[in-house]
Amino acid sequence: MLDQERKKKGQLAILICPNSGSGHAEKVTEFSELALSAGAVILDVLSPSRKIPEPKFFIGTGNAEKVAQEVSDKGADLVLVDVALSPIQERNLESLCKCRVLDRTTLILDIFAQRARSYEGMLQVELAQLRHLSTRLVRGWTHLERQKGGIGMRGPGETQLETDRRLLAVRVKKLKSKLDKVIKQRNQGRSGRKQSGTKMIAFVGYTNAGKSTLFNRMTESKVYAADQLFATLDPTVRKLPGIQGTEVVAGDTVGFVRDLPHDLVAAFQATLQEAVEADLLIHVIDCNNPEMDEHILEVKSVLEQIGADEIPVVEVFNKIDLNHLDPKVIKDENGLVEQCWLSAQTGSGVEMLLKAIEERFNRTHLVKDILLPGQFGKLRALFYQLGAVRNEVFNEDNSWSLKVELSPEKWQQLAARDDECGKFLHTVL
Repeated sequence: MLDQERKKKGQLAILICPNSGSGHAEKVTEFSELALSAGAVILDVLSPSRKIPEPKFFIGTGNAEKVAQEVSDKGADLVLVDVALSPIQERNLESLCKCRVLDRTTLILDIFAQRARSYEGMLQVELAQLRHLSTRLVRGWTHLERQKGGIGMRGPGETQLETDRRLLAVRVKKLKSKLDKVIKQRNQGRSGRKQSGTKMIAFVGYTNAGKSTLFNRMTESKVYAADQLFATLDPTVRKLPGIQGTEVVAGDTVGFVRDLPHDLVAAFQATLQEAVEADLLIHVIDCNNPEMDEHILEVKSVLEQIGADEIPVVEVFNKIDLNHLDPKVIKDENGLVEQCWLSAQTGSGVEMLLKAIEERFNRTHLVKDILLPGQFGKLRALFYQLGAVRNEVFNEDNSWSLKVELSPEKWQQLAARDDECGKFLHTVL
């Protein structure tokens, strides 16, 4: 009956971070930050050595008994474990410790549930939670586990479990249907942007690397940003000002983390699709984090999982203000910026990144010399609105000699206009 008697509001936690060797201190720090992000009050952190998982408790019987004693001594309400436990391991630890036990996956799901604000974000979180819960339904019905058969002993346990599974399957189906509609709407928006010649960049990176802070500074937005893991989850797309020659929109995606649960990667496919459909990825990296190289590899791994590993990338090394570095850019053999060192907090180096994005997109632009008659002042104004005019000479016959630079898609869009301007450009092109 333990599962039915657990405390619901307790936040006093004992953390278990199995010591698997190198990088353990950094892993403990990250898991502690996850726990704090979820609202836990950390009483103690235990690091039992266990290279081979034990089927019953994962950390071994002796270590599990030490954890149970620590829970009793310090009055903890829950135990957080920095691994993905099997349902039976989770259940056995709960029975031994006489408190709630949450593994890494459940903890991350809980943080996501707290942070999701948009309709899409809440759908994605619930879908991931239900998928995870589907393997753990038996835990809520331990008081029926004796009903395995025999006269007068048939039915209730199995019936309740089957009912739960059926209800869960129905809910998952509904959530998938709703998410499919959201994905369809997003795809329509992306299609419209591509037809108009608008370019898309997506901010990706390890959680707490400063993506949202940089996104806010570059797009003049107010997306929630804080010094905590998974500060923001909801996908946001904003116009990126300061880029000459083309329209650019930017998308802020969910941050990645070590051992990001596969259920979350699947559930957040609609959000991560912004990265898949982008013309350029801005990979934001915390250059002060001792685990920087591992974080870079983790992000690349997730990008490969979602099929975004072939998209051009500019690596942005953020937080240079913390170690008093100067902003700089590093270019590849083709003269394109591949690394930019900046501070999203102070704005130092952000102009360099904007210039790098502009150069990336303008490399594919077409430059046209156009003699524009005086009656097409509307088209001239449109060129200026797009930031496409590179040179202009006013002629004595009231015409303009213009040098205009636009992407091929934008030229085609303007030539397809159903007005005099479109007809004129159609003859020019």
